[in-house]
Amino acid sequence: MMILRLLYALLVIVCIVPTVPGLAGVLLAAAGYLPQLGFDTASLDSLVQVLRWPGVEKSVALTVSTTFISSYLALIITFFILQSCWHSNAWRKIEWLLSPMLAFPHVAFAIGFAFLFSPTGLVARLWQSSLGQSSFGQSLLGQVPLGSESLLIHDAWGLGMIAMLVVKEVPFLLLMSIPILNQLNVSRSLIMAQSLGYSSYQAWWKVILPQWLVKIRFPLLAVVAYGVSVVDIALILGPTTPPTFSVLVWQWFNDPALSLLPQASAGAVLLFAIACLFIGLVKAIEWLVCQRLNQWHYSGRFALHASGRVLFSILATVVAVIIPITLIWSFAQRWRFPDMLPSRYTTRFWHYEWDNLISVVNQSLLIAIVSASLALLFAVIAHEFHHKHKYRLPNSVIAIPMLLPQLSLLFGLQVTTLLLSSNSFSFWVYWSHVFFAFPYVYLALDGPWSSYDHRLTQAALSLGKSPLQSWFKVKLPQLLPAVLFAWAIGISVSLAQYLPTLMLGAGRVATVTTEAVALSSGFDRRVTAIYALFQALLPLAFFLLVVVFNRCHMSRRKLKVKGTIGHAAYDRKPHHS
Repeated sequence: MMILRLLYALLVIVCIVPTVPGLAGVLLAAAGYLPQLGFDTASLDSLVQVLRWPGVEKSVALTVSTTFISSYLALIITFFILQSCWHSNAWRKIEWLLSPMLAFPHVAFAIGFAFLFSPTGLVARLWQSSLGQSSFGQSLLGQVPLGSESLLIHDAWGLGMIAMLVVKEVPFLLLMSIPILNQLNVSRSLIMAQSLGYSSYQAWWKVILPQWLVKIRFPLLAVVAYGVSVVDIALILGPTTPPTFSVLVWQWFNDPALSLLPQASAGAVLLFAIACLFIGLVKAIEWLVCQRLNQWHYSGRFALHASGRVLFSILATVVAVIIPITLIWSFAQRWRFPDMLPSRYTTRFWHYEWDNLISVVNQSLLIAIVSASLALLFAVIAHEFHHKHKYRLPNSVIAIPMLLPQLSLLFGLQVTTLLLSSNSFSFWVYWSHVFFAFPYVYLALDGPWSSYDHRLTQAALSLGKSPLQSWFKVKLPQLLPAVLFAWAIGISVSLAQYLPTLMLGAGRVATVTTEAVALSSGFDRRVTAIYALFQALLPLAFFLLVVVFNRCHMSRRKLKVKGTIGHAAYDRKPHHS
């Protein structure tokens, strides 16, 4: 018990407490108090400079609109998929496809998305070849200049960002919905609603939706917080004149003029305020739908319906196309528009980048495995402590690193790490990956830990096993698939970290993600494709490894149970002399 308390205290120090200096540091800098740079007087001048910056209102509007539309569009599509496919034959395929879709990091997906929808991308090539076969199409193409701007890449409205975020966030919300719907006992609720004359689709809207919407709150807030603070995706796909507000704040942080640091900090505080307003907005919408404006729960039989299978098929198709087109680009030497395939192939770019690529991949894997393993250990400690003790930190506190914009925390954390140890860049990068991966790993284990039947552990204890033996011999085998899957999620989150690696590593720690983002801004597409391909395949390999191991584990357990039952039946047979 004492060891568990000490480990839980270590968890709080490593994964929760750093939010305090993170927020405190950025608030002090926003107030103009940076003694190290000669700013000794607190004032609101930096905030005034932010509000007077040319185009800042458009940047804020872009951030708000892209976040709101992408988050709630992903939420609605998720519900339609659940409504149409839950516990059907299609759902088994969806569950199997969630792992590879979740394994796809945002940066790799954004680069592949750009390859698809850029002015010379695959979609434009298909459009050109299909229209070029007709006289009307040829006349229409003659009026459109070659290389005209894409509607989804760096468009002024952020439509490409919205589409990309929706495709990426739906699998996450689907995964988080599985333990929620298992707890709600959907089958019994549907039977009761149908006995009152409602169809299955109507029952989903009037009975399941209000309960699901309340329980999906934390995953939705994580999606919203990511949309508010995302920088890497906005750099690859987002608007440029003006950019989203998070990119604008990032540009201020990177400006060589140190006098802009208070302004950048004020921008980070404003970003934090926007995220807090979104948290309030999400809870307000939830309250309106479930409590205040709830007449639709019982007024008639109205219900919306969309084919969840079609929606998920579209999302899965987009994800499936990205890896092949990225692979082709990595070997393309000459690929003229509008040819559907390159006319020449080469391995030259692989030879040029191989040495540096292997070094970066090894470093990325080491950071991801170590940080995900520590995050998993802390998540298991947290769940065990919460089960054994009445006093506990609420999930909202544990999820703070996931619910707050990274830029709003990282500047204060950067200052704190420089004061503690200014040369330990690798150590701080490892720690930051643990810090930001822990909430996702904890959330992934929440459902399995809640649904575990603790009577199994009590039975083991009653048979003379120690608590530690009971945990390793009974509880861990039951929860091992969920534990390994949470570990794979932690690796995927670590491999996707861009801002923590860049800011706390001071550019000295290179990962596949930082290299891919740097190369995506105008470098050769072949080299960009190579790094994007590895960034996509690394987490996918871990997810597939976990899936294969879990299937083998379940098969061994079934064979062991059958063998035990067979021996027991044999022992009960009467023996005749």
